[in-house]
Amino acid sequence: MVSNLTHFNREGRARMVDVSAKEVTERVAVARGEVYMSPATLQAIKEGIIAKGDVLAVAQVAGIMAAKRTGDVIPMCHPLFITGADIVFNLDELRSLVEIQGTVKTTGRTGVEMEALSAVAVAGLTIYDMCKAIDKDMVVGNVRLVEKVGGKSGHYLRGDERPWAQK
Repeated sequence: MVSNLTHFNREGRARMVDVSAKEVTERVAVARGEVYMSPATLQAIKEGIIAKGDVLAVAQVAGIMAAKRTGDVIPMCHPLFITGADIVFNLDELRSLVEIQGTVKTTGRTGVEMEALSAVAVAGLTIYDMCKAIDKDMVVGNVRLVEKVGGKSGHYLRGDERPWAQK
């Protein structure tokens, strides 16, 4: 069993996978997550009246920084040269949540799935941090990979994702 797992060496100990023989390709990963909150908190974000400042602007920068630093905090991730990173938000008043989507791109020998997931998770945690004074019951969750392009395994698209509403 251990021999089939790429992040373990022959002795069963953790290792960073050698990607030097992999083909260099353009790689893109898209991840999503949500921050569930009270309707009043969502309204305060929308109106820009959170005491710490512009919640979504700070969360966007935090998410991009997280994508760039993923290799520093996830032990077996390769440090990557990120060629692009973007975070977008959708304020869903019906479900009282902020949807977060992170897209990360690179040209290299390994994918950016972990970078996209890290970007979304940290953006969500930043929203929590910015709003915790008024809503400690927020929940950051449902962080998942929704699409991946490039590399040996090709294109992956999560089958249960609904398209975002066009605004």
